[in-house]
Amino acid sequence: MADMQRVPCRVIVTRSLPDPLPARLRAEGTAWINLEPRTLSGDEILSAAEQISADVLLVMAMDRIDGALIARLPKSVCIIATLSVGHDHIDLDAARARGIAVLSTPDILSDAVADMGMLLALGAARRAREGMQLLYGCSWTGWSPTQLLGKEVSFARMGIFGMGRIGRALARRAQHGFGMEIHYHNRSPLSPQLEDGATFHATLDGLLDVSDFFVVAAPSTPATKARLDAAAFARLPTGAVVVNVSRGDLIDDAALIAALRSGHVAAAGLDVFNNEPAIDPDYLTLPNVFLQPHQGSSTTRTRVRMGELLLDSIHAVRAAEAVSNRLV
Repeated sequence: MADMQRVPCRVIVTRSLPDPLPARLRAEGTAWINLEPRTLSGDEILSAAEQISADVLLVMAMDRIDGALIARLPKSVCIIATLSVGHDHIDLDAARARGIAVLSTPDILSDAVADMGMLLALGAARRAREGMQLLYGCSWTGWSPTQLLGKEVSFARMGIFGMGRIGRALARRAQHGFGMEIHYHNRSPLSPQLEDGATFHATLDGLLDVSDFFVVAAPSTPATKARLDAAAFARLPTGAVVVNVSRGDLIDDAALIAALRSGHVAAAGLDVFNNEPAIDPDYLTLPNVFLQPHQGSSTTRTRVRMGELLLDSIHAVRAAEAVSNRLV
């Protein structure tokens, strides 16, 4: 795709991108880029698209590209490209009905998000937040044999809900780096090669029962929203650690917070939340929660490669070429 003749296009970009992506966008056409550190409203996206007669919307996971907005887009818009692997923020049926192609960024961010998953698991299990508070609060009185005793990560059982690309990348790190025993739940079992020794559970309940570390890596769908409720958390072994690198809406916040307060769930490592950035304030009051602000794919290399994939794919689609990251 990189060597094809580039046809100039007009692109709306809803948040600023890392260098060298803005320069490439401007060199290959017209780019309207939102430089403000906030998510645009649907009306603002529509106004910008009308202003430059946009061919392409390059959007983020936080942008709500629903059916109502898609119906109002200028006829010039032929592609919606999302800088994410998830696409629950885009109404694919509405895009299909209007003949608008939708592109995402699978594969590229799997390693970065899996790295974040291990960071969250380690940070939560080893009480990293409390340790940092001791040091930054200047309240550490020195080492003791009972100080901040945490949960052992090595050789524990990790249950992964959603064994897609990210889930498998996380499983490799946990199994081959920490000797963890991997269990997973999908709609169907993987091939033995992709399983790599992991144990399939036909039901989510079966997975919960054996998860010392329970990792959420499944996509957000109507079936998975709030699937992890009080009944689900009650099935976890006492003292389990919960990690979420997927979407916040898979978790019932009140249920997880109650399980953390009771001690049934020992700790949680969370990178994604309901109603971002307005997360449930109760998470901020709990010492046994290790938080990150949706940083899963936040490495320079990964973000640049995600952007390059989308820009290459935009040109390929406009040249009527097939691309593997096209959803619609």
